[in-house]
Amino acid sequence: MTKKTNYVKGTFNCAETIIDAFNKNNNTNIPVAIGSGMGTGLTVGSLCGAVNAAAMIIGYTKGREVHTDENKARDLANLLLKSIREQYNSEICVDLKKSGVSCADIVEFTYAKLEEILNAK
Repeated sequence: MTKKTNYVKGTFNCAETIIDAFNKNNNTNIPVAIGSGMGTGLTVGSLCGAVNAAAMIIGYTKGREVHTDENKARDLANLLLKSIREQYNSEICVDLKKSGVSCADIVEFTYAKLEEILNAK
């Protein structure tokens, strides 16, 4: 796997890193600021910001605009979350930290899964 993300503590948070990497690798312009409140599990150790941002990107790229359209993003987000749980047993920031998962690790894994899921569908 070629590393396509660059999480550096003290710069972008995990969510911002996912969005920034996606923009750079896919020529998109999703505002990085959307991820600013997602870091550290939405600031309270809840859903990992990297996972949250990846799910948001799935919605951005595969989501629907009309409620009568099929919701493909829901199924793809489900695949993402299942992959995270399979790898780390949780998608919750505080649990990941307790298990010794670094932000750099979860960012890299989540980004790779995001690209894999989007490229497969």
